[in-house]
Amino acid sequence: MSGRIICAGLGPGDPELISVRADRLIRTARHVAYFRKAGRTGQARRIVEGMLSPEVVEYPMEYPVTTELPVESLAYRDALVRFYDDWASRLIDLAHTREIVVLCEGDPFFYGSFMHLHARLQGRVEMEVIPGITGMTGCWNATGIPITWGDDVLTVLTGTMPEDDLARHMRSTDALVVMKTGRNFPKIRRALAATGRLNEAWLIEHGTMPNQRVTALSDACEDECPYFAIVIVHGHGRRPESGDAS
Repeated sequence: MSGRIICAGLGPGDPELISVRADRLIRTARHVAYFRKAGRTGQARRIVEGMLSPEVVEYPMEYPVTTELPVESLAYRDALVRFYDDWASRLIDLAHTREIVVLCEGDPFFYGSFMHLHARLQGRVEMEVIPGITGMTGCWNATGIPITWGDDVLTVLTGTMPEDDLARHMRSTDALVVMKTGRNFPKIRRALAATGRLNEAWLIEHGTMPNQRVTALSDACEDECPYFAIVIVHGHGRRPESGDAS
């Protein structure tokens, strides 16, 4: 018997935003793997609580480091390389005889941890990736304001970028999303202030989840930002009510 690996995108956090296909596969899965921090349940596993079969076998893939080392350090990089290499080999061994469903928040191919496994698994095992609604989509909908209008350009940045690079991209775009905030929040806030966009920005914490919070970024505490948070700046392009063609 031969198996395969299926990565199921879980969407932004609300279980009701999981696709019909991913929902069906998760509920019938017999082997499920997911990323998490050591000692934690993990966001992916939390999203599917109550959906898994009582007979399911779980494979928590626990990161060797999260915030213990600087992300730019060689030690951080080497630890993650070994982690992904090890789990790619383990999943391939498992998939020889069974189907493994790997859970991934958001969309697996949009800043998802599964991408690092996918690069190692490709060509070595049968594999399928099920798209998911991105976390940023859930966040900009939480503001109740369209993210782009007309010919607006949308730029997606990561808070891990150098502050000067953040500011440069912020100046040259219409609509803006900043991922990976967390401890990078003060730097993101400074870059927004330097480019005159601070008062346009929104901070969305735990978008689509029960503890969702939407705040004008200028009102947010500078040192407080959870891991699941995204910064949004809406575009202001051509709109029908202004007399322009849509």
